[in-house]
Amino acid sequence: MGRESTRWWRGAVIYQIYPRSFMDTNGDGVGDLKGVAAKLDHVKSLGVDGVWLSPFFKSPMRDFGYDVSDYREVDPLFGTLEDFKALVKAAHDRDLKVIIDQVWSHTASDHDWFRESRQDRTNPKASWYVWADAKPDGSPPNNWQAWFGGAAWTWEPRRRQYYLHNFLPTQPQLNYHNPDVPGAITDVARFWLRLGVDGFRLDVANYYVHDAQLRDNPPSGDPAPALPRNMQLHQFNSNQPETLAFLAKIREVVDGHGDNMTVGELAPGSHALMADYTRGHKRLHTAYAFDFLGAWPGVEKMADILSQWGEGAEEGWPSWAFSNHDVARVASRWGEAIGLASPRSAPLFLALLLSLRGTIFLYQGEELGLPEADVPFEKLQDPWGIAGWPATKGRDGCRTPMPWKDEVMAGFTKAKEAWLPVDARQRLLAVEKQEKLAESMLHTTRKLIALRTTSAALSGGAFKAVRASDGVLVFDRVAEDQTVRCVFNFAGEGAQVAAEGKPDVLWAVDAVLVGGKLVMEPYSAALLRLV
Repeated sequence: MGRESTRWWRGAVIYQIYPRSFMDTNGDGVGDLKGVAAKLDHVKSLGVDGVWLSPFFKSPMRDFGYDVSDYREVDPLFGTLEDFKALVKAAHDRDLKVIIDQVWSHTASDHDWFRESRQDRTNPKASWYVWADAKPDGSPPNNWQAWFGGAAWTWEPRRRQYYLHNFLPTQPQLNYHNPDVPGAITDVARFWLRLGVDGFRLDVANYYVHDAQLRDNPPSGDPAPALPRNMQLHQFNSNQPETLAFLAKIREVVDGHGDNMTVGELAPGSHALMADYTRGHKRLHTAYAFDFLGAWPGVEKMADILSQWGEGAEEGWPSWAFSNHDVARVASRWGEAIGLASPRSAPLFLALLLSLRGTIFLYQGEELGLPEADVPFEKLQDPWGIAGWPATKGRDGCRTPMPWKDEVMAGFTKAKEAWLPVDARQRLLAVEKQEKLAESMLHTTRKLIALRTTSAALSGGAFKAVRASDGVLVFDRVAEDQTVRCVFNFAGEGAQVAAEGKPDVLWAVDAVLVGGKLVMEPYSAALLRLV
């Protein structure tokens, strides 16, 4: 068995914390680093291996921390650098790893680098960002479209040039064709590694480098595009070969500081792109895309995606998440698609997630089976949701405060109002209430994580699809002499699945063994140890 196959992050379960919404300790209605530290015992009790912290760096917060104005400073909203150091120590004292977000594709327009760069074409930072002249008719340099809508270019009158932004106009794109930029970013990585972090989650890691020729993106052929960005294939403003060369440098730095990891977000990505970005030992340790962060894929497509991954020594390693801070919670998003209201859908999807081969990312509140929160328009904070209303409600519904108690502010804050409203339906699923129940989604989560952790097959075994039809998904996880059969019925009618030998039921919901068959109610699941 090679060294790579024994790394801690392979098969691990990592809990994503969105600090703004986790726990507020100073009464301003916004979560903070001290709040994260205060709730680490809850995180530890789940049985996870570590935490991923969404951005807490200095920022104007136009995109809630994904617009960094100083990579080495903690934003006062979240606390201080000393608070972060204390948090790392508290996590490590509990044998929890700490992964932090790094937004290296772009900065905030408030960053000192950009403030200097935009002044003229000759200053020391003049080429640290992507600048280009207008076309003869004054239009932008090419047809690239931004993710949040509109052209990916904004005019800067001081330079009389356009600058590139793949997201908001206040998120200018760094220019990785200038060697000073990857050098500066690598120094940022070293800074946080020296403070004891165990790795990085890399935001939009496939968007670091742009096509130097600024060629137009080809049309996508999407028959019903929701936004202009969907009308083109992002061939030239993402996924450039130079990106992999930069990631090789980051991999060398990260590996040089211990048993650490990088997980890349590939947007929107695919299983093929994930494999490409994680292949061998000079790219990302692991990556996730949006295969399972969108609409319900159906069991056939899901089995196909999961089966794509090779298992040789040089093959890449996947990561999977069904929910995060950018998409509607899976209990609602997929539950409504298959006709099953949350929270009944929650254990079904969690059992599936924790049965997959790869590294698992569990978003805060998923252990409670939270549905997507309802945030009225007047309470929206997300610029994407405000701009797109009512076609899209944005991302606020998955970012509402963590419900610790069934009370007005859910035990999240002592302020009269939180930065986002507390959904009454989520309060009913609060941690304190679920702890007291003999059976709850919280207890189910702990059981399923413990089952994964103690099973060599579930945590690191091979994947083999057995059936994917009529709403039924069956696959085996195999490690040496151990096989776990994972059976899921996502259909609104019952099903029967042949049970080989005399299997042991490790965990089940609405499914029982009768003779040589597993009899499954609608929307049921079972994990069987084959003997």
